[in-house]
Amino acid sequence: MKLADIKKLKVAELRSKLTELGLDSRGLKAELVDRLCSASQSGQSPEHVELLENSLPSEVQVPTEFSSPPVVECAAALCEVDRSRAYTDTATQTELEPGSPAVSPGSERLPGSESVCQAEEGQLEPTGGPLSEEMGRGRAFYEFKEEIRYKRSKSPQPPQDKEEEEEWDEDKVRLDPYGRHLHFEVGSDGSCGQPRYWDRFPLLWSGCRLTHGVRQGRVGFEVRLERKLLAVETEDQEVKDSYGLRAGWSVGNSSLLLGEDELSYAYDGCGQRVSGGNTEEYGEPLSEGDIIGCYASFSTDGAVELFFHKNSRFLGRAFYLSPSVLRGRVLVPHVLCKNCSVRLLLDPVTPQWYPGPPGFTPLTALPAGQRVRATSVPSRAQCEVVMMVGLPGSGKSFWAQTHMKQYPEKKYRLLGTEDLLTCMLSGGQRDSRLQQASQCLTDLIKAAAKTPGNYILDQCNVLFSARRHKLQLFAGFRRRVVVVFPSTDEWKRRLSQSRMSDGEHIPETALLKLQVSCSLPEPQPELMEELEYAELPQEQAQILLTEYKEEAHRLLPPVIKPDKKPRWCKKRRHLLGPPPSNRMQWTAVPGWADPRSNLQPRHWNLPYQQQNYDYNRSFASSGSQSYS
Repeated sequence: MKLADIKKLKVAELRSKLTELGLDSRGLKAELVDRLCSASQSGQSPEHVELLENSLPSEVQVPTEFSSPPVVECAAALCEVDRSRAYTDTATQTELEPGSPAVSPGSERLPGSESVCQAEEGQLEPTGGPLSEEMGRGRAFYEFKEEIRYKRSKSPQPPQDKEEEEEWDEDKVRLDPYGRHLHFEVGSDGSCGQPRYWDRFPLLWSGCRLTHGVRQGRVGFEVRLERKLLAVETEDQEVKDSYGLRAGWSVGNSSLLLGEDELSYAYDGCGQRVSGGNTEEYGEPLSEGDIIGCYASFSTDGAVELFFHKNSRFLGRAFYLSPSVLRGRVLVPHVLCKNCSVRLLLDPVTPQWYPGPPGFTPLTALPAGQRVRATSVPSRAQCEVVMMVGLPGSGKSFWAQTHMKQYPEKKYRLLGTEDLLTCMLSGGQRDSRLQQASQCLTDLIKAAAKTPGNYILDQCNVLFSARRHKLQLFAGFRRRVVVVFPSTDEWKRRLSQSRMSDGEHIPETALLKLQVSCSLPEPQPELMEELEYAELPQEQAQILLTEYKEEAHRLLPPVIKPDKKPRWCKKRRHLLGPPPSNRMQWTAVPGWADPRSNLQPRHWNLPYQQQNYDYNRSFASSGSQSYS
């Protein structure tokens, strides 16, 4: 397809064609045109084109140390690319704080470097060449790419103060909206659910517990696999199973990923039993319409036996828990699904789908005194959100995890890319999963602002616009901003340690652009209730950030902007005489047909010397009413 034909397409048509090719369909029309044009010109497979878009040219190399190399060589290496095949990447743009002066701490542009260098006219996307595993982008790159989108987003509407739509019945058993992943959507009746973003992020597993659990007796519940939500098989060859379901039991403080913790026990729909991340062959695979019966038998000495049924057929004992394992803790029914919808039988009046084993009672049929409430309903005023701010590798995640351990009673939810990666249990390349996790995190933050709870936003949050937008979303929460900004030597050590442990490589050019775009928060009562600098104080951190910016400006070559073509404006022809005879003449104005009158239409362009011509005087001399 030619470039001229592509430019004639509408935005919806461009997005549709990019989606068919398996490419990113988000962005402005110019970006979509460039992306589709590059894909059509390359004549390669969509998978290869997508890999090219997510890689860097092998010749681009920026020194890792802060010692300044010859700037000419760096500029030549970064700008020696084919400009005819440029991919748009908004993650490489930089941002100044609104209303900031030309040179101000935290968001300055240094003299002599009004624009930040960007390879390939402000873009980090490649022009070709093989994809190297060592050049895979890290988590910070995709997080920063998502933060850039907040520059053009509108300010969120303030939350409406309205009463709860329904009164919570403490004794009613249902799927717990406060004991679930934010990407798990609970039905209106509280007995069914499915992954919220199954169509956009098919690798994501979503889990949810029930509101009540048990610690004694012989109890069971039933789960039905309603239907598959992913009709077309995933293009990624590494994804073996397009959908999945786990059902079982877990304790209240364990992970929502059923079967991944020690005190979490599940029957996997692929014919396995799972606990502590370990799988063993058990039962049979599941398909649409199958019903799983989950049963727990508590003995008087505290031991527990767990087993499962499939369509009323006994599959054998799955787990045996000795009295020293649970120690009186409550077991809560739990489901985990991927690309499928599930339904639980939670109506105490409706008969069971399949009769359970003799002596077992459905959970919903137990007396209220024998059921234990797993969670409480929090109020928005009691909730807290902690926003982390810092450069990649500065120690934000470590601080957040330590804070969660220090205050377990607050039950913080960590909203970060790494946390979402753990929900992608299998399949997909890490670079592709990182990109999906970063995009999904943007939606999860919006969902979290509408769901009461305590949250920690584990992202870089170095852009002022991103911080402002997110903090405005959480209006009504107690908002706390924590800045982790270590010394230079400590940051280098942590960054190197993070690269070795995670196996990720943040492109050095992107890291330098992060430093240029970074701004440190200041106290703003309308956005936050508390601001804390966890390591260096604010004054020292600001001085150090200024040094980082100066060094980054020296390392990055200037942006080469294309020459703009001059706009030729069509000038209106000067009429030097009265209209030709074949045109309609004005007859309603007195004096028009009088050759002695010097009246001329108002749209005529007079010579420069006659620009002060007084029309009112002309009309007055001809006997007509003058215009005011």
